[in-house]
Amino acid sequence: MTVHSGGCHCGNIRLSFSTALDPAGLEIRACQCSFCTRHGSRAAADPNGRLVVSVEDKERLQVYRFGLRTADYLVCRECGVYVAAISGEGDDARAIVIVNALDDRERFSREPVPVRYDAETREQRLARRRAAWMPVEIRGT
Repeated sequence: MTVHSGGCHCGNIRLSFSTALDPAGLEIRACQCSFCTRHGSRAAADPNGRLVVSVEDKERLQVYRFGLRTADYLVCRECGVYVAAISGEGDDARAIVIVNALDDRERFSREPVPVRYDAETREQRLARRRAAWMPVEIRGT
């Protein structure tokens, strides 16, 4: 496994994305919802990988939910960087990492695939995330 580190601009939120996949070949998704397009989101996940999110000061962590309210979107209150989204809780939690928040983001060079999930039901969305997103651990919250 290779570890790709990153985080928000001010350093309050740190990321550690572990994957055996080559970053240049990893599928990058560009969700077309209004939140993701406004953030210029490029998201990635490896169902066989892992994401660790470490938060120094939880008061500076903004957790945002919208739409079907099936995921927590993690944004730093201090610097405004969107770093990850998490769906589910505990051992069942799954996540995507926002490639733009990784230190070596230029290695994730595959052209983003525009995706739309508007037609999904709540159950379909949760099932897709369980299958396609990766295990996540959150530290410091």
